[in-house]
Amino acid sequence: MKQLYSPSNLCKYVLFFCLSTVLLSCKQDHQPEKVEVEPTLKEAYKNYFLIGSAVNDNQISGKDSLGVQLIKEQFNTITPENSMKWMYMEPAQGEFNFEMADRYIDFSKKNNLVFIGHNLVWHSQLAPWVNEIKDNEELSNSLKNHVQTIASRYKGKIHGWDVVNEALNEDGTLRNSLFLEKLGPEYLTNAFKWAQEADPNAELYYNDYNMTKPKKREGAITLVKNLKEQGAKVDGIGMQAHWSLEGPSLQEIEESIIAYSELGVKVMITELDVTALPNPWDLEGAEVSQNFEGSEFMNPYTEQLPDSVSNQLAKRYRDIFALFKKHQDKISRVTFWGVNDGQTWLNNWPIENRTNYPLLFDRQFKPKAAYHSVIQVAKDSTL
Repeated sequence: MKQLYSPSNLCKYVLFFCLSTVLLSCKQDHQPEKVEVEPTLKEAYKNYFLIGSAVNDNQISGKDSLGVQLIKEQFNTITPENSMKWMYMEPAQGEFNFEMADRYIDFSKKNNLVFIGHNLVWHSQLAPWVNEIKDNEELSNSLKNHVQTIASRYKGKIHGWDVVNEALNEDGTLRNSLFLEKLGPEYLTNAFKWAQEADPNAELYYNDYNMTKPKKREGAITLVKNLKEQGAKVDGIGMQAHWSLEGPSLQEIEESIIAYSELGVKVMITELDVTALPNPWDLEGAEVSQNFEGSEFMNPYTEQLPDSVSNQLAKRYRDIFALFKKHQDKISRVTFWGVNDGQTWLNNWPIENRTNYPLLFDRQFKPKAAYHSVIQVAKDSTL
């Protein structure tokens, strides 16, 4: 009969027991630490306000797959950057092109994204035929048909519309656009009323740049008050945030948020980007018709953004979002104007062929220091 506990077997058992104990102890002592996964923008700010981005045709068509992935991961609302402007939607009088706009709507529905229509009435990017209309009544009828045809087509599919875009001068007076010149200030009231008739449940907004400047702020407040007094529905004001590393000041931004909120409307931060490059001293807001000559001084970071400027951009975004978080009860949406630095309009405006860095994601779709600072604001209980 074989001895189960011979000296040699016993040594083996003891050795096996000791090794097992050591391995178990090591396993217990060296459990991998849980790595905290940083929330996405929409997760971080889900209790504060919507976080969105302007999107383009390459993303909607799926050609820009990395952009699509980022949109789905980071944002819960989108705005078409260009494709729903007049020149694309109604290129010939009475002839509408809905193909691309329909794809935007389908994309938003498929990915559970709040859709903001941009825009119904704007003096810029009009189809050429609009400027050729001589008869005022014909222009008014064309304006009504444009607003109501588009708004009614997407009734129930769009959360809100930028009904009128950039109708003010820098001093707060009404811009002398084609519509004001031929139709008078009534065109503003009519545009909002026509949009409401076509889609009663959609939110309706007035959207403009330099809305933090005192004179323009007063002009916007007067405009919204007048629209409401004339029976127009205005649900919100879009403060275009094409800002810089230095301005506007946080005080100017805060005073404006409070002033617009006191009108009884929602405040939205729209078209947010922070240029990292110098701009011409006589640049006027975000007026797209402006173009200036380039130089090495105006395009200093062609290879990469220096760490010092990257840190400055991160701090600027941190301060801005801390202010937004402070006024979360007034702000319903914050929308960036683009997905990443490679796609920003600021690479070609107000000077062509520059290399700008105004957004939270770099040209490789990677989060920048500015992104992490914005996330930290949401996580920080002291802010």
